[in-house]
Order: sequence, then C-alpha cells, then structure tokens
Amino acid sequence: MDDEKLKAFVSIVFDQCFVVTDIKIIHGPKGLFVSMPSKKRKDGTFKDIAHPLNNQMRQYLEEKVLSVYKQQVSAQAPAGSGSPAGGTGGEPTSGAGGAGSGGASGGGPAAGPGETSQTS
Repeated sequence: MDDEKLKAFVSIVFDQCFVVTDIKIIHGPKGLFVSMPSKKRKDGTFKDIAHPLNNQMRQYLEEKVLSVYKQQVSAQAPAGSGSPAGGTGGEPTSGAGGAGSGGASGGGPAAGPGETSQTS
C-alpha cells in the first residue's frame, strides 16, 4: 500500500475451506506488526472479529505473515534500489498461495500445516 503506516492487506486460508480476510500489516513505532480484522463499535472503539486464542498462535501467524510480506517486498524491489525488506517498500501484488481473495494459486512458504497465506 502507498501509505506511511498501512503496508498490506492479508487473507489467510485454513485447510482450503476457511478464510480470514482484512488482516493488515502495519508499520508502527516498533516496526511491522499484524493487525487482526476488527469492527468499529458505536462508542468508537474497535473489537477484533477474528483472532488467535493464545499468544503462541498469534506469534506463529505474525511470523508467517511477515515472512511472506518481506519476501514479496524484496521480490518487487528494483535491483540496486537498496530498499530493505522490512516493509518500507512497495505493495505486494501476488499471494504466497491459497484460494484467498487475491486469486493467487500454489503453496507458499508462509503456510503451516493446512493453511496458506496471501498478501495483497
């Protein structure tokens, strides 16, 4: 994304039968992090609508999603641009795999058993 903080939207497909969309990669004060899909409440606060149930799964998803994002950014960086793969580059345009909302196909390295990850 051409945005200072929002870097990408992500969809994750589990076992080729369940998708979680609207996951975001954000560049915050401490670097990149993954933001789960959320809904704005009437009082102005946000509530996650899909999220990992424990810290171990949250860390696993974040590592996998950021790994694919960095690979996509590195692959798109022009040769000799010196652009780091830490999320300061351009927008990933193809997914790492799965039947998510980007139409990409094939298996990607970001997927754990029975899941695929896609950035768009």
